[in-house]
Amino acid sequence: MCAEIEREKVRQAQTILAEKGIDLWLTFVRESSTNPDPVLDLILGTSVTWQSIFLIPAEGETVALVGSLDVAHVKEKGVFDLVVGYRESLRPELLRWMERFAPRRIAINFSRDDVLADGLSHGLYLLLLDYLSGTPFVERLESAESVIAALRGRKTESELERIRRAVKQTQDMIALLDRVLRPGMTELEVAQFLRQEMERRGLAPAWDPEYCPSVFTGPESAGAHSPPTDRRIEPGHLMNIDFGVILGGYASDLQRTWYFRRPGESAPPAEVEQAFRAVRDAISLAAEALRPGVEGWRVDQVAREHILSCGFEEYPHALGHQIGRKAHDGAGLLCPRWERYGRLAFDPVEAGQVYTLEPRVTVPGRGVATIEEIVVVRADGAEFLSDRQMELYMK
Repeated sequence: MCAEIEREKVRQAQTILAEKGIDLWLTFVRESSTNPDPVLDLILGTSVTWQSIFLIPAEGETVALVGSLDVAHVKEKGVFDLVVGYRESLRPELLRWMERFAPRRIAINFSRDDVLADGLSHGLYLLLLDYLSGTPFVERLESAESVIAALRGRKTESELERIRRAVKQTQDMIALLDRVLRPGMTELEVAQFLRQEMERRGLAPAWDPEYCPSVFTGPESAGAHSPPTDRRIEPGHLMNIDFGVILGGYASDLQRTWYFRRPGESAPPAEVEQAFRAVRDAISLAAEALRPGVEGWRVDQVAREHILSCGFEEYPHALGHQIGRKAHDGAGLLCPRWERYGRLAFDPVEAGQVYTLEPRVTVPGRGVATIEEIVVVRADGAEFLSDRQMELYMK
């Protein structure tokens, strides 16, 4: 992929560092095709073999310190201002550049709560301490989680365009699926239709191909994050899919719901329609609440309370996650204040972040009604990047 995005994100990282008063961001990797730091896809866009350190200062030239055999392809990417090779040991070059930058605050990639900011392995951390031993820099190390969260979250217009394209492809394939859906099809057959369409378009699934897409029909379906089965769609079932693709290095993630009518039914049963409307309206209310500066749990609470007020049980997960290079991207979540989410519920929403909105309702005897939309946070509120499902699809 063109290095335009990586160059853009490295410059953005320097702005973020200056904003946060952090002098230097240090990313330390080795054999990154085997054990990659998640941030490399943003700041480099290729892999390295030898021990490598990428130095991004708040001001000044960016520097890549890489093994001699990695120099050529890292230079070819054209992301870092300087690419410096070494042969026997990384330590001398690292110390030389640390003395030149003389940073007071040094961000490195570890985090308790954000998996995408936790790329520094424990072994490399110990090695870094050895390299810096005897210098004042050892005491100046801190987590880069706030830098990485901002960098992943604040989408540039180039990134947003790639997400829009991925969303459009996903919606187009769902529209094709709608033409062939019928009772009697299995979850696996539905999934296979979308997999074949992905392959025909040269697209990759946005998460584990075993359950992308996920397909769930009827009251006995396995639930989220499970692969499709040979369970058949029957009249009276709610059926939904969870589906996304990677296009241009960026992901989509959408969910849509159908109702399959029983003989003689011209419309869904009242409880099915009520469930769908509860989900749809919860998304509308959450989108209205989604503004810069609001803590994520408050947006989740708006949707959660609406679902409860309609007489349904609350959904057992977060309202929404960020999306970008990964289907689950960035730190802040729209989630309840549960221990499993740590401090992520309290991260303020920022302009430029892209979130899913995905509440769900279980309808006894029918299945699950759920919708997943994608929005970008603007200075004045949320803008939908997906074409919303406003009515229950019926067959």
